[in-house]
Amino acid sequence: MTRTRRWLIGTGVAVLLLLGGLGWFAWRLLPSDEALAARVSESFERASGIGLRVGSASWSVRPTPVVVLHDLATDQPRPITVRRVVLRPRLAALLRRSIAIEAVEVEGAVLPRASVRAFRGRWQADEVPGMLAGAWTLAEIPVERVRLEDIVWINRRDIALAYDAELRFDPGWRPREAEVRRPGVSPTTRLRLAREGEEDRWRVQIDAGGGTWNGQADLRTLEKGRMRITAELEPRDVDVGALVSAFRRHQAIEGRFDGRTEVRSEGDDVGELIRHLTTRTRFAMRPATLKGFDLSKVVGAPNAARGGRTVLDELTGTLETQNTGDGILLRYTGLQARSGLLSASGSASVLNRRLNGEVAIDLVDGVVGMPLKLAGTLDEPQVSLTGGALAGAAVGTAVLPGVGTAIGARVGQQVEKLFGGEDDKKKPQQPAPSKAR
Repeated sequence: MTRTRRWLIGTGVAVLLLLGGLGWFAWRLLPSDEALAARVSESFERASGIGLRVGSASWSVRPTPVVVLHDLATDQPRPITVRRVVLRPRLAALLRRSIAIEAVEVEGAVLPRASVRAFRGRWQADEVPGMLAGAWTLAEIPVERVRLEDIVWINRRDIALAYDAELRFDPGWRPREAEVRRPGVSPTTRLRLAREGEEDRWRVQIDAGGGTWNGQADLRTLEKGRMRITAELEPRDVDVGALVSAFRRHQAIEGRFDGRTEVRSEGDDVGELIRHLTTRTRFAMRPATLKGFDLSKVVGAPNAARGGRTVLDELTGTLETQNTGDGILLRYTGLQARSGLLSASGSASVLNRRLNGEVAIDLVDGVVGMPLKLAGTLDEPQVSLTGGALAGAAVGTAVLPGVGTAIGARVGQQVEKLFGGEDDKKKPQQPAPSKAR
């Protein structure tokens, strides 16, 4: 037998012994498919206090290690469901009893908001390694890549939004690259992050509403491990209608805007960062169209303005957003609108599409203004005079029709504020006393 043939035979035997040894190791390390499914379910319940049904589980070590879970569902009134989860651990790390997963793939998940919120404060991260037997350690990068496909988030208004995402991590769970997108939405709606060097700084690129919303984000670690994230972004030529329709919402305004956005949040973990997120955007739209009421009709008869449209030459202001337990609160301040000889200023807040605010319509620019109250919803806004302004308008009409009405309304509004009218808004309104005969 030649030396080459002996070498080939020896190499083949070594490979077979290695594969056999790996198979034996995997057999000792991992349970049967049924036992694996049961172990995942038990460990999940220990970690969260919420039961988990696993339809099926399987594993193999050839050609590469892989664990596959099918048809997962939490034990909740409205369960979180996942069609398929694939884990691809690194073989060398398994031999060292270390958790180092090359890739995690999740497909077909449905996440009802209330069901996800039920996990808040429950999860015990140190129970996760218990899904595998024995003493395990975490690698420097426990999970290198994550791919999410057809992940459906159901919000508090029961609107289902699908997302795809891909993330690649550095040590310390710092994203090296990340992309989140709304599949099947046109124009493209996506967020991309790219880490700059080894600093906790990322380049942010957002495509939305046919425009861009690019900038930078920074992460700072505070005392006791608390985190603070800040970002500065510049929206450019973003179509409001296309932006909100990408998230299956109805807009109350049409037009494209430019501006500047500041983002800020603090928290002990990613969940808190999301819940405490606030934004502040200074914007300018030229032109813009208000949907739901016609400002040109407000001065003469506020109720007649409902259901119309107002085409504005310019609309500027500041929008602040804040996550709350009841949804995202929108605050509009410093609003300035102009349409020909008509101009308006005001402020408003929106929560769950309910509208609350004030606006002053100028009959003669900067000279005379008609103060109005905004209420109702974005779909059906209501515009009316406040009580004090209404009384002042009546006096103004008696003294001087037309302009006198507006001046009286403005004076009436200021008197109302002076004597506590702002605080009275929080109290139930009492029926107006009947007129003396």
